[in-house]
Amino acid sequence: MFKKKEYDDDDGRVIAPMNVEGMPWFQKGVGLQSANNEKTTPLTRKETLSLLFNAALAGLTVALVLGLAAFLYILFCIHVWLR
Repeated sequence: MFKKKEYDDDDGRVIAPMNVEGMPWFQKGVGLQSANNEKTTPLTRKETLSLLFNAALAGLTVALVLGLAAFLYILFCIHVWLR
């Protein structure tokens, strides 16, 4: 009846499964066997340290921006608003 479109860049992975229980098209057991078919390789020590360093750097950047905003707010309150 309906023909599925073929795309050149389709590798067959499911991004967001639409087989949700309670929907009229729900099919029990479909898609469960292919949900975990990708094999991941563990990170090397260098990759793990790089990941941790970049995460810490991102957290420190956010903390620095929020701290600077709080400092500027306090300066504004002292020198302009509460004068």
